Amino acid sequence: MLRHAIAPSARYTKASNDVVRHPRLNSDAKILILHVQGLPGDALCKPLSELARKLGIKGRAYQKAKGQLVEHGYVHERRSQGEGGRWLTEQLVANSPLTSEQAGLLLRETAPTAAPTAAPTATVAATVPPPSARFPTVGEPTPRVAGGYEPVEDHSDKTTAHPPTEPEPATGATPGPTPQTTTADPAQLARAERVLLSLRHTRRELFLGVREARALAVEAVKWLERGLSESDLRHALLAERPRDGVRSAVGFLRYRLIQKLPEPPVRHQPYERPPLAELVECVGPGEPHVFRPLFGESECPSCCRAAAHTEPEPIPWRERIAGINGTPTALPTEA
Repeated sequence: MLRHAIAPSARYTKASNDVVRHPRLNSDAKILILHVQGLPGDALCKPLSELARKLGIKGRAYQKAKGQLVEHGYVHERRSQGEGGRWLTEQLVANSPLTSEQAGLLLRETAPTAAPTAAPTATVAATVPPPSARFPTVGEPTPRVAGGYEPVEDHSDKTTAHPPTEPEPATGATPGPTPQTTTADPAQLARAERVLLSLRHTRRELFLGVREARALAVEAVKWLERGLSESDLRHALLAERPRDGVRSAVGFLRYRLIQKLPEPPVRHQPYERPPLAELVECVGPGEPHVFRPLFGESECPSCCRAAAHTEPEPIPWRERIAGINGTPTALPTEA
């Protein structure tokens, strides 16, 4: 193989071979991290999904690329709540793998001193210093370079870190949904909560906390009370994956639990037997006995069958001929 390469003198990005030759990152993930690494400082205020959309990486391709970057430590996210209950998601994109502790340290040190009243729901911190000889090798975080440009509020991204249907908590209150009071069976509630917590093993974007699953179990238990099994409930929540992915696990699952709730089972009324007729005395031959008539008959079934099988007495031949000729029967004379 021959190679001819001309090194550019300007407008280039230094890419690590660990990223370019990573065996578990697909091409979309590599292009996305290299694109973010080469962005200027004033472009780091946009969410990662918007940057990927400009590269043509959308929908499931973006979710797959982001999942690989998160799995291998190149992307980290942190959610925080500012004044007035507004949620903010900070995204850290690194050109070398970071642990959760290292990413948390960088996010804390680069966090703004005061939360803005109107800020994008997701930001990107895409600069990580080159490795050094000391441990950890991430080096000291560098401040964001805005170049005298103050980011403009951007509402083009529809992603939200908090479901819009939930009321905003009061200032100083602990964030998180409050479990609703219900009269459902505690065993059924525990089954529904177990199903909701198990969704994370199939789709990571449906990760729920214990309090979130406990609050949603009030709606999920209605499915179990209508005769559905745990497998049916899990299949209904995982079917028909949204094209753009799930942005809020709580809001998505609550909407699906309420909108796709099946109809209650139809309960048929028990068959009511007609009242039994009173006992009457049979008028047939034999000893006196009673029976219960069905259609107003006066003889019991046994007497009716006996009368039907009784053979009539044979008619004498004189009477048969007289009946044929239409003449009266002549009685024989006495000798």
